Amino acid sequence: MSSLIPLLFQTIVTFINIYTALLFIRILLSWFPNINWFDPPFSILSQLTDPYLNVFRSIIPPLGGLDFSPILALLLLQVVQSAILPSVAQLLAGMQSGLPM
Repeated sequence: MSSLIPLLFQTIVTFINIYTALLFIRILLSWFPNINWFDPPFSILSQLTDPYLNVFRSIIPPLGGLDFSPILALLLLQVVQSAILPSVAQLLAGMQSGLPM
């Protein structure tokens, strides 16, 4: 059981890294107005990233034609990865060390 926890956390960190890369690609491609988001490679990217970005778009509407929701989306992913996950891992490790084997 104790070997599953580091594997789980590493899987979550890997997922966050991949999703962050997808968000960066989505942000960079949004600067090109001629991209058809209904074409297969772009529609897949849009389907993967837009639900998460739409959460933040409902909080911060575009201002002056600029969409600031990706900044919040990326910030939250980084906070989860760098602050919350290590704290939870440390808490679980402390709980396991206190249990008899």
